[in-house]
Amino acid sequence: MTWMIYGANGFTGRLVADLAVERGERPVVAGRDPGKVAAFAAPRGLESRIFDLSEPARVAEMLHDIDVVAHCAGPFSATSAPMVEACLRSGTHYLDITGEIDVFESIFARDAEARDAGVVLLPGAGFDVVPTDCLAAMVSAELPGATSLDLAFQAGGRISPGTLKSALEGAALGGRARVDGELRTVPLAWRRREVAFPSGPRQVTSLPWGDVATAYRSTGIGTITTFTRLPIPDLGDGLGKISQSVLGSSPVQKAGKAAIGAFVKGPGKGIRSHSWVEVYAEATDDAGRSVSAALIGPDTYDMTADSVLRAVHALAADSPAPGAHTPSTAFGRDFIRRLHGVKIIEPA
Repeated sequence: MTWMIYGANGFTGRLVADLAVERGERPVVAGRDPGKVAAFAAPRGLESRIFDLSEPARVAEMLHDIDVVAHCAGPFSATSAPMVEACLRSGTHYLDITGEIDVFESIFARDAEARDAGVVLLPGAGFDVVPTDCLAAMVSAELPGATSLDLAFQAGGRISPGTLKSALEGAALGGRARVDGELRTVPLAWRRREVAFPSGPRQVTSLPWGDVATAYRSTGIGTITTFTRLPIPDLGDGLGKISQSVLGSSPVQKAGKAAIGAFVKGPGKGIRSHSWVEVYAEATDDAGRSVSAALIGPDTYDMTADSVLRAVHALAADSPAPGAHTPSTAFGRDFIRRLHGVKIIEPA
């Protein structure tokens, strides 16, 4: 199998490529900046290719001999559509590490095209959304009549610049939830609740997360809310009062992204080695019955790199049907168990 990492000079792309080399793999690395891509590829002895995403036909030419592309170049709101188009033209399986709700929705909308092309489209093959998606599928399987689903996580460690920029874009759209099968815009921090993380009960606040798109496809549950534990509990009150029009204004977005680029650096290996994540899922039916499950895992960026590599090879080994998938519809709800350092607290 010949596979490619596009965006290999970005923070997460580098982690994926370095882990691949560490495991004896030789992916093709690619990106749009000749100097940065060459500087990354040469010392590792990897083949490199230089192209941007402005012309899907040209991108398809660069993918003509590639079986799978791991797309790691965000923001995916701008980069996913041209890469997906190129993969459909070249017959290349596609996966990415997005957590952006509208990107998931746009890729799911191309399911029929992907089936016709014999291509698998798998957005969210990293921390967004592998652990939450697989836990959602586990609790749904234990409670087939579930009508609502709550998903929550808390994580240690730092956030990379790319993740923060995507989060800034997403905040401008307000809160998002799945209600009775429909995606709806809701206020930021519109719900709070306590969840039983493995380390103990914690207060969490609702924020938009990719599972309001993906878990609906994985489970069929119509009402889905996603939560996280905020570092300052009262921060949710402030978030709920921020105007979407303010966050969405061009000057705020431009200034915010410039500041992130100038001052934010991704977490180094030392920080990641002491980081962790906990994820919680709870499905409830109309009779009030509920089933919950949880997991403990390593740093979210290390989890993402491991998950991407395993997903690349699972596309060959598991041979999911062509079309647009979530991680659990592609590889089954137990895919999360394949990842290094993950411990599942079984559904109960």
